[in-house]
Amino acid sequence: MNLFQDLVIAYRILAEHGIIDAYGHISVRSPDNPERFWMARSVAPELVTEADIMEFDMNSEPVDAQGRSPVHERFIHGEVYKARPEVMAVVHNHSPSVIPFCCTNTTLQPIFHMSAFIGLGVPNWEIREAQEGSDMLVRNTYLGESLARKLAHHPAALMRGHGAVVVGEDLAVAIGRSVYLEQNARMQFQAEMLAGADGSITFMDDKEVAANVVWQNYGRFWNLVRNKMLKKLEAEKAA
Repeated sequence: MNLFQDLVIAYRILAEHGIIDAYGHISVRSPDNPERFWMARSVAPELVTEADIMEFDMNSEPVDAQGRSPVHERFIHGEVYKARPEVMAVVHNHSPSVIPFCCTNTTLQPIFHMSAFIGLGVPNWEIREAQEGSDMLVRNTYLGESLARKLAHHPAALMRGHGAVVVGEDLAVAIGRSVYLEQNARMQFQAEMLAGADGSITFMDDKEVAANVVWQNYGRFWNLVRNKMLKKLEAEKAA
């Protein structure tokens, strides 16, 4: 496996699915040194290449910047990796269908089987509890640690008025969860509109969640979108 190539592909996939736009970022923990992680420099996700990938330590500082500018919110990644040794990939996104759920009293709930992980809990991080009057960005270890503490053992956490952080035991899981979190939010909103005043929606129950999360490594999804994106990247190089 080419780790850098897969990370570039992951950026492109989430950009193509509208999960990240000109902002948002993805990281992977180094398989050789669990105290290091890799993510792209400060550049629009759709433009990321392997040359943009930077190495960071657990304090979210570049190991060798080589004149490249790191993203401001790299502290999200470092603090999550510190708190969650089993996590191998982290996504921070501005998923548009998800954001309304982080600034209302409506709780995200699993509405279809591919998003069963939501049933494990998706807490909402309120940055004001850590710092009032911020620009909403996680610019330091203090804010990153606060977010990681709210995430706790969950697969994802919302960030009020900002977006979400999604984690996975590998890159495929983090990318799959990011896409299906967005889809679930959109479908849940649609179901709530259809339910109207009656408000009757059948969500997955705990037993269904438990039965589904055990097999959801999103391998088939990752192979499909990875192969499609790999062909696009190869076409770009050939052009």
